[in-house]
Amino acid sequence: MDDAQIIWDLPDDPDGNYRHIIDGHDVTVEEVEEVLLGRYSDRTSSRSSGYPIAFGWTATGKYIAVVYEEVLDDPLIVRPITAYPVDPP
Repeated sequence: MDDAQIIWDLPDDPDGNYRHIIDGHDVTVEEVEEVLLGRYSDRTSSRSSGYPIAFGWTATGKYIAVVYEEVLDDPLIVRPITAYPVDPP
């Protein structure tokens, strides 16, 4: 997914994905994008929501999960829903 465009809500939107992820989950925009755009991320579907979920290491040494929705197929546009550190496999 290295050529995908990532949609972020405005940082001042209290209900947006930016605030939800950055303020509540100890994960940065750069870490989320690194996992979403990474070639070697593991991907599956979230058991709770059914949305796609990517797991991967960040340059900062965190292993994170990123739940996202595919907004458009061609070109690929995705919108992170949530992201959070998880224990590595």
